[in-house]
Amino acid sequence: MMRSDRVFDALQTLRNRYMLCQLASKATRKFHRPSTRIQETMNGVLDRIAGAERQNVLSEPENFAEAQRRAA
Repeated sequence: MMRSDRVFDALQTLRNRYMLCQLASKATRKFHRPSTRIQETMNGVLDRIAGAERQNVLSEPENFAEAQRRAA
């Protein structure tokens, strides 16, 4: 499966592309282990987002609001 397919699947959960990019980059930094390739970590994060429910992905509204304030 190519990464673009994973991104399109993740966009079904999070329709805002900017928010998807922010969430994926933060999660990749958090989940990455030095002994693995960063590409594999990113693919895993996108798979997790695609397989999750929207409410579970956005379960921390205070962090979401903080991210929106920084972006503005």
